[in-house]
Amino acid sequence: MITKFTSRLFLSATLLGFLLPGKMIAADGNKGVNEVVNEKSGTSVFQIKNPDYSASPLTGMTRKHWKDADLYLLKGAFSYIHSMNDPMKFPKLPGKSYPREERQVPTEKLEGLCRTLFMAAPLLKEDTGLTINGIRLADYYRHQIVGLSDPKFANYVARRAKNGGPSQILVEYGALAISLFAIPEVIWEPLSQTEKDALAASMLSYGDGPTVSSNWRFFNIFILSFFKSQGYTVNEKLLNQYLEQSLAQYRGDGWYNDSPAYDYYSMWAFQLYGKLWSHYYGDKYLPEVAGRFEANFRDLNNGYPYQFSRDGKMIMWGRSISYRFAAIAPLAFMGTENDPKINLGWMRRIASSTILQFVQHPDFLKDSIPTLGFYGAFEPAVQNYSCRGSVFWLAKAFLGLLLPADNPFWTAKENEGAWDEFEKDKVYNRFAKGSNTLVTDYPNIGASEVRAWCHEKVKDDWQGFRSTENYNRLAYNSAFLWQADGANGEVAMNYVVKNKDNKWEALRLYDFKKFEEGIYYRDAVLETNDSVRFLLADVPLANGILRVDRMVGTVPSEIRLGHYALPEFATPIKEERRKVKGHEVRIISNGKYQLALVALNGWEAMETLHTEGLHPESNKSAVLNVAAKYTPGARNKGVYATLMLWKKAGETFTDKELLPVRKLKISRDGNVIRVIFADGSSKLVAF
Repeated sequence: MITKFTSRLFLSATLLGFLLPGKMIAADGNKGVNEVVNEKSGTSVFQIKNPDYSASPLTGMTRKHWKDADLYLLKGAFSYIHSMNDPMKFPKLPGKSYPREERQVPTEKLEGLCRTLFMAAPLLKEDTGLTINGIRLADYYRHQIVGLSDPKFANYVARRAKNGGPSQILVEYGALAISLFAIPEVIWEPLSQTEKDALAASMLSYGDGPTVSSNWRFFNIFILSFFKSQGYTVNEKLLNQYLEQSLAQYRGDGWYNDSPAYDYYSMWAFQLYGKLWSHYYGDKYLPEVAGRFEANFRDLNNGYPYQFSRDGKMIMWGRSISYRFAAIAPLAFMGTENDPKINLGWMRRIASSTILQFVQHPDFLKDSIPTLGFYGAFEPAVQNYSCRGSVFWLAKAFLGLLLPADNPFWTAKENEGAWDEFEKDKVYNRFAKGSNTLVTDYPNIGASEVRAWCHEKVKDDWQGFRSTENYNRLAYNSAFLWQADGANGEVAMNYVVKNKDNKWEALRLYDFKKFEEGIYYRDAVLETNDSVRFLLADVPLANGILRVDRMVGTVPSEIRLGHYALPEFATPIKEERRKVKGHEVRIISNGKYQLALVALNGWEAMETLHTEGLHPESNKSAVLNVAAKYTPGARNKGVYATLMLWKKAGETFTDKELLPVRKLKISRDGNVIRVIFADGSSKLVAF
């Protein structure tokens, strides 16, 4: 029998083994636990002490090491706390993040408080005496939480005005409600009735109100649900409305539509929230609704784990990527499903590896706090709604520590799951019909890849992220992080077109057409000129991607297409030029991976571009581009065919590997292209 995670709210924690005995964890002063100083950056990186390669042969990480990683990050946050009144406010990084004006500072402090509490809650569940930097965490969070509804307190949060709309305060209060559900014995039950009533009035002023038609509905849901469970009168009609609207956003195969995108919010928001809400409230009060969220959660097993690389790394993709390993937050709770189809050893391998992907990276921390970026700070991946404390949304991953030590998620032996079954020299696609999302796994290099929604105009993208590289790449790969576009037409994994303002404009208005016979079809139009049109076909291969695209625009156009980019590490990126059966080939290598670009049809030029300041992992990088001038009615019928290939560094590309395509047969109207491969097989690209 699999033990479910629980809270004292509904079931006996003692019965379920939820309140686990543990020693007091202390991390006073500046000496950290489980960390070493990286010689390159001078910052600390997490170190696994006494790894357990029996239970976790791939990472050495067990539940204890998760707690160590949690404490490692929590210690950084509390290095800024020297008294009970000090706010969770951290040094601002340059760029678009807030606060940009003084009135935003109170919200910044609230984010820091409520999001770091996700790290503290599981540790406080086991040890209410947890002390860091001389501060007892239970006392600190209670003091800060009580102050939110006290006008005399420096971090007081005013109640929502009668006609006030949704705001970031709603988000953070929703997060606080989750923690109230998780550790009521620490941060709720010790409060006086007067303090409880004041906090309820403050939080309900936001929860019983308008929201954003996205994952934000859950913040209202958690606030209303918690206080209803505590005997307060709440707007149950609104609660039920938001629940039904959230369920209506489900599209199958684990994916929710976040109005309008598909991204990690399906996972670290909808799926995680649905699971937590069902446990803490829904199972008791609204079991039918909870059952629907649970059914959606079970669908995760069919596709989401395949989105991580063989070594358990996540793909850089979508907004709020600074939340990083929050992406694995739902995986631990798969341990509550009692489903033999779920490979929990694989789930923990993915989850532990993704955490290590960041906490062991030398650029992850600055000022003892995670940066706004992917590894280090990276402005193109930052949104204007983020402050420095926003990054602690990643602490949702540590909510998995609410599961007791005997949960199968923690006891299953690590393994590589489906990757052990994948065959070399093959490619594996998993298509989610409702969201039109394609996940591809490449056993030869152990990489995963995703293709998903993007259709957002810059002129309508007032926050400036859904139309950008965060979403508009043709594909996103675990081995090759997306690179920002350059002003001179430098582009990675997308097309750019010289527009009427003589500027290079990336494709972003895609319309999915079909996934058929291993080919992913989309149409695209240039935002500033709808006479510039593309028909796109992606054909994943064992060692890369075959692109067979067609321009059907009615105006001449100057176009460029880029492969993935490579960051430069210790030595300069090497370049090789070859010709294989008349086709121009360029290869670049950074000592870790090598990329090859092969022009098959339509292209007039090929370049290796060395760039600076565009890549999230290194200041210097290189990308391979092809270029052409399209003319309507040209002999090539607007067909541009390209091989984008890859290998690990140190392996030689053979001519056979560089040219797996023997011939292209293009129909008279250009809409049907038969691809004949060197092994005699063929594929029909039919637009």
